[in-house]
Amino acid sequence: MNTNHAASNNALESVFKERPEFRHIIDIVEPRSSVLDLGCGEGNLLRALQVSKHARVQGIEVSDTAIQECVAKGLFVYHGDLDEGLADFNDHSVDYVILTNVIQVLHRPDFLIREAARVGKHCIILIPNFGHWRVRLQLMLFGTMPRTRSLPYEWYDSPNIHLTTIQDFTRFCENHGLEIVQRTGFVLGEGKCRKVRTKPNFFADYAIFVIRKP
Repeated sequence: MNTNHAASNNALESVFKERPEFRHIIDIVEPRSSVLDLGCGEGNLLRALQVSKHARVQGIEVSDTAIQECVAKGLFVYHGDLDEGLADFNDHSVDYVILTNVIQVLHRPDFLIREAARVGKHCIILIPNFGHWRVRLQLMLFGTMPRTRSLPYEWYDSPNIHLTTIQDFTRFCENHGLEIVQRTGFVLGEGKCRKVRTKPNFFADYAIFVIRKP
C-alpha cells in the first residue's frame, strides 16, 4: 500500500473516532462536489472530504488559530463572521454548504440558514437536540439547565445561545419554504454514531438535516 494513502486512511480513522458523525456527513456528499464548511474549525471534516470524496473544499472560520491549522493541512479557508452572512457567494454556487454545531452559537441563526440555502444547492446541518429525553428529565426533576454529552456546559459559560429541538428545526424549515431532503437522528458516544429510527425528537441527542431551497 502507498505510504501516503495509508497515512491518509489512518488520519481519517482518527477523525472518525473523535467525530463519528462526520462519517455520515461524508456519506451524503457526492464525489468531486464543491463544499463550503461554515465554522470549519481546524478543517478536519474538510480534509476528510478532500481525501475520501475528492471534493473541492473551502471553509469560513472566525478563529485565527483554527485557520492556521487549516492552512497547515493545505486547506483554503476565509476569515469571517458568520452572523454577517455570505454576501461574497453567488446563489447556488456550491454543491453543499455544511454547518456542524454552528447555528446554536450564532446571534442570527435564521439569517445564516437562509443564506446557506441560497448559496448551497444542498445544506447539511448538524444540530444538538434540546428535546432529548435526558434534557427533559433534568428539567423536570431538578429544574436546572440540562447538561448532557451534546450540551456539556453550565448555563453561565455555554457558547450555545439559540438551542433548538428536531421538531423546532423541522417547523422552521416548513415555515421558511425550505425542503427537508433528509432528516436523521443520532445518539453519539464512545466513538460511535447510532441512528435513531423511532421518535428521534425524544431519543436522539443529535440530528443531521439535509435541506434545500426549491
